[in-house]
Amino acid sequence: MTAPLPFDALKKQVADGSIDTVLAVMVDMQGRLMGKRMVAQYFVDGAWEETHCCNYLLATDLEMATPDGYASTSWESGYGDYVMKPDLDTLRPVPWLEGTAMVLCDVLDHHGNDVTHSPRAVLKKQLARLADMGMDAMMATELEFFLFEKSFDEIRADGFQNLQPISAYNEDYHILQTTKEEHIMRPIRNHLIAAGVPVEGSKGEAEAGQEELNIKYGAPLDCADHHTIAKHAIKEIAWAQGHAVTFLPKWHHEKVGSSSHVHQSLWKDGTSLFYDADKPHGMSDLMRSYIAGMIKYAPDYTYFLAPYINSYKRFQKGTFAPTGTAWSVDNRTAGFRLCGEGTKAVRVECRIGGSDMNPYLTMAAQLAAGLKGVEEGLELGAPLSGDAYAAKNVDHIPANLRDAGEALSASKMLREALGDDVVDHYTRAAKWEQEEFDKVVTDYEIARGFERA
Repeated sequence: MTAPLPFDALKKQVADGSIDTVLAVMVDMQGRLMGKRMVAQYFVDGAWEETHCCNYLLATDLEMATPDGYASTSWESGYGDYVMKPDLDTLRPVPWLEGTAMVLCDVLDHHGNDVTHSPRAVLKKQLARLADMGMDAMMATELEFFLFEKSFDEIRADGFQNLQPISAYNEDYHILQTTKEEHIMRPIRNHLIAAGVPVEGSKGEAEAGQEELNIKYGAPLDCADHHTIAKHAIKEIAWAQGHAVTFLPKWHHEKVGSSSHVHQSLWKDGTSLFYDADKPHGMSDLMRSYIAGMIKYAPDYTYFLAPYINSYKRFQKGTFAPTGTAWSVDNRTAGFRLCGEGTKAVRVECRIGGSDMNPYLTMAAQLAAGLKGVEEGLELGAPLSGDAYAAKNVDHIPANLRDAGEALSASKMLREALGDDVVDHYTRAAKWEQEEFDKVVTDYEIARGFERA
């Protein structure tokens, strides 16, 4: 991609004082931006070549704890440094922060090699595999989230109780209600566009206070970068307006959850390899094998679509969150939906992923599964029609994090595609999340059993 802010332009803006801060950031296991605020002059004078960070940033959890059990880093090994290598193609202004630019960094060891479990490196490996096969890909994510009346600090002070969404009713496609949210959503759209993120639009989603942001279909690495930057920006812009936002997939058991659907197709020299006008639904044989691979190996990579305990609370009948791995033609109850039927825009949408997914890992795992289907020449069965929740003889994804972690660990396909070290690293992350949850006494247990048990 062409940098939204070329390096020479940054130098000029630093010289004239319009930019004084550069955010040098990496993407962590959870899909968050971590890094440093640099004096802009220091960055252009030399830090643009590299900076450093503690290697625990790729072996931690949401609380920034330092779990044991990781081969890559530990107390025994002393928690050394990684190199953060700025990718100047990602250099961009940050319009919602005064005088600020941002650059994404690749994470390297001290020999200049990619840290293999770094999310950007995991995706780049699959893109290299795709290129070796003479193909490239196009992808897009649909990012859903909830806006709340109160701020992060107010909600935290209330113990995360009595949460009130910013609206009182389902706002799916609702223009009146979303007008009331434009003091948040308009800056989000406009600031992201100014930052070089090709936002197409936003809409109300299928619950009170729920919004969706859509970003233009593009190259997978760009797509993952845009998704991550957008998620970060949404939090900061909502915070600046005095509101909280959550990407938790299921913040209340009676409310619809938040997803992040992933659209994808394979291309060569600007021509879709998924389209064949002479085949049913316009689906090429390659597309059919690719989807068959995604379906066959869906249990293997479910962890990357649903990485936390809460992720699995979203998978409820009648909520548009699929539990089965069937494919369909424009049917939102199935795990995989054919979009653009019979046109050159034909593609597959995976509807399983939640709003808490790390897009780099999700895209890499789905590419790995789809390409394995192509290599194996898998046959795709007939599309499902009707309600996928009620369908019989449909395979299902793991029902909880424990099962998803075990499926990840046992996956020969992912070990072959991503590497044993990467699979073992994220298997440990899954186990740690389960171990931490298993220690906790929940409000549900207290209310249910305090008197009656």
